[in-house]
Amino acid sequence: MGDQVRQTVAVIGGGSWATAIVKMLSEQDIKINWWLRSVSDIKHITKYHRNPSYLSTAKINLNKVNPTNDLKASVRDASILIIVIPAAFVAEAISDLSQTDLKGKRIVSSIKGMVPDENLLITDYLKKHFRVEHHDLAVISGPCHAEEVAMERQSYLTVASEDEDFALQLADLLRCHYISVTTNTDIYGVEYSAVIKNIVSIACGIAHGLNFGDNFQAVLVSNALSEIKDFLDAVSQKERDINASAYLGDLLVTAYSQFSRNRTFGNMIGRGYSVKSAQMEMEMIAEGYYAAKSIHEIKQEFEIELPIIETVYHILYEKISPIIEFQILKDKLK
Repeated sequence: MGDQVRQTVAVIGGGSWATAIVKMLSEQDIKINWWLRSVSDIKHITKYHRNPSYLSTAKINLNKVNPTNDLKASVRDASILIIVIPAAFVAEAISDLSQTDLKGKRIVSSIKGMVPDENLLITDYLKKHFRVEHHDLAVISGPCHAEEVAMERQSYLTVASEDEDFALQLADLLRCHYISVTTNTDIYGVEYSAVIKNIVSIACGIAHGLNFGDNFQAVLVSNALSEIKDFLDAVSQKERDINASAYLGDLLVTAYSQFSRNRTFGNMIGRGYSVKSAQMEMEMIAEGYYAAKSIHEIKQEFEIELPIIETVYHILYEKISPIIEFQILKDKLK
């Protein structure tokens, strides 16, 4: 099948998860326009078939993948755009695109965060600023870490869209011998759950940094699932199975995995790092840091108790001692 008739998908972002998605997509007979900001990374990928900055063990199939730093060109002939940029930088990264550039295209968020200041999910941001229709939107969620995708370990994704046909189409693009994909129509539930589990993962990291053990973390995570359910029920009244992998599974992998950057960030905070020093040492974005402020502000509109979320918010933004906050939190868990 020639390039001229192959479907084209644009992947916007150059990080580890973007690299993992490019690897998954390249298992299909499609063309992938891969936008990266870094010119030097593009040159390296073109020469060595690997992203030097992230997930360098993953080999990139350049027969199917076209790395570029021309954003408009990357989306021009694509029918589907998958955005994989830290939420705090989405607005800046796609600011050169217009409503016209996105017209008639289907847009996918694989971002587990919220746009700061506006406190918007990525799908809501795209609807507000680019007038993307809700039925043209989808989200990709876990439970899945990029590092295990690179190793081709069996992994699972969830694709959510209110358009079931679009969800199934996207699932077929991502599915391969090491990736299983399920679909659902709970786009807000999946998106919000992915945001909140990063905050919980920070809490788990802080607990570990403070030398709380496995017994405490088990109770912390089980209580966190209840918080996620309470929040979702308040903001999006839709029937959902909170024990499904898109919710509970994604929470577990982020709360416990060695690959979780949010857990790593929290662990550093628990060990006494300041927020700034932890961010500088990690050199990677912990989405849960920004999400803690957004979810804290959103929850003010609803009469719901989210003690774990509030604990993380107090530590990160009000600079209250992690030891003091966790002494208060432990008496609220059950």
